[in-house]
Amino acid sequence: MKLSVIIPIYNEVESILEIVKRVKATKLAWEIILVDDNSSDGTRDLLKKLEKEDKIQVILHDKNLGKGAAVRSGLAKSKGDILLIQDADLEYDPRDYPALLKPILEGVADVVYGSRFLGGPRRVVMFWHMVANFMLTLLTNILYNTILSDMETGYKVFRRKVLEGITLHAKRFDFEPEFTAKVLKRKYRIFEVPITFNPRDYSEGKKIKLKDAFVAVWTLLKYRILD
Repeated sequence: MKLSVIIPIYNEVESILEIVKRVKATKLAWEIILVDDNSSDGTRDLLKKLEKEDKIQVILHDKNLGKGAAVRSGLAKSKGDILLIQDADLEYDPRDYPALLKPILEGVADVVYGSRFLGGPRRVVMFWHMVANFMLTLLTNILYNTILSDMETGYKVFRRKVLEGITLHAKRFDFEPEFTAKVLKRKYRIFEVPITFNPRDYSEGKKIKLKDAFVAVWTLLKYRILD
């Protein structure tokens, strides 16, 4: 199957070349779609060089719209059979691709989440961020009668058919709860696999904020009722 890797980007001049290098090193990506959300730190200059490389497509937003909007732009342009979302900040390791793809390739899953809380190697940092993730995942499980361990994970992999009949509206970090809610309501088969996680803290450029947690709660509640 053809794998499309979608990388939303905002001000990642220090990491973009390295993450693309790591994705290409897996030799699994049929296409790599880089979606820049109006970076202002020099990232776009690097993207001009990258778009000349084989298998790479670059999409540029004229305004900063948010991660969800960038992901949606990438999904709209993707052509692969399997779609994988890859953050650009080096927190997630592309060497986990084989494990993420395995349940789909074996025909037992439609969607795979890379869980940061199933015992994989991880950097020890940011306790309260972990608590927020736990609470949001717990709310997801209560509302949608499931047993996810990591709803907010940035590693989401799925068959193209999963997008059929789903309209995504997320602009920022509400992509994670919106996608999860809509996939669960449609009864798609979701598997979780443990992944390596190397989080950066806010001094290192982490972008998600406390207010995004409240938006996630509202998103989960809203889509429990709405389609």
